[in-house]
Amino acid sequence: MSRQQDQDFSGILGQDYRLLKLICPLAAEMSRLVGRQVGDYQPRLPVDRLQVLEIGGGTGITSLAILTAREDCHVLAIDNEPNMLDQARQNLQHWTDQGRLAFLEQDALTALQRQETAAIDIVASAYTLHNFHDAYRSQVVREIFRVLKPGGLFVNGDRYALDDIDAHTRLIQQEVSGYFTVLTKLQRLDLLEQWLVHLFSDESENHVMRETPALRLLRETGFVDIKLTARQQVNALLNASRPH
Repeated sequence: MSRQQDQDFSGILGQDYRLLKLICPLAAEMSRLVGRQVGDYQPRLPVDRLQVLEIGGGTGITSLAILTAREDCHVLAIDNEPNMLDQARQNLQHWTDQGRLAFLEQDALTALQRQETAAIDIVASAYTLHNFHDAYRSQVVREIFRVLKPGGLFVNGDRYALDDIDAHTRLIQQEVSGYFTVLTKLQRLDLLEQWLVHLFSDESENHVMRETPALRLLRETGFVDIKLTARQQVNALLNASRPH
């Protein structure tokens, strides 16, 4: 991320972004990469405005990356946490006022099921799908495929666990050590507790999104051009397309 981009994010999102960069810098980087992929996308047919559906908008970090990546898109950011949505609305009011951003307080599967078939150009997400239970995530992936237009893009910056469980465990140990280093220095033991509790959920057998099964699910659903790139520790960028 360039210094100017970093300043823009920090200026608009304030403490949320600065704290994320301290605790989990790779998560902030993945949001940027998701935005870049959206910016690089070339639709099969020309459109006046790309329709982007974002799963798990949170406080707006990935939404902002998408909105600043290209001007010819409208983003519908979905999240089922009202406090997160309230922060995102405040952070990104400029884009809402421009008619480029809307919010929907709903869980991912319900929101997707209510979208028309083949109506969305891009489904984007960062650090949301790994939170889902396996069975729920499988349903979400199938609905993503359904709502995408032919040639549409699914891009996800997320935690894709290594197939090598021993190597993955070593990376998680390093990650936990980093949490302790940063958050004890900041005297934020409350956040340390929250992150550790959340990490235990992420790593549980019915939640962990391991690389090979995750890519297999996409292939079996019908996605093509599936690529997992930019891997940094347990984090990676996923791109997949609905066939033309």
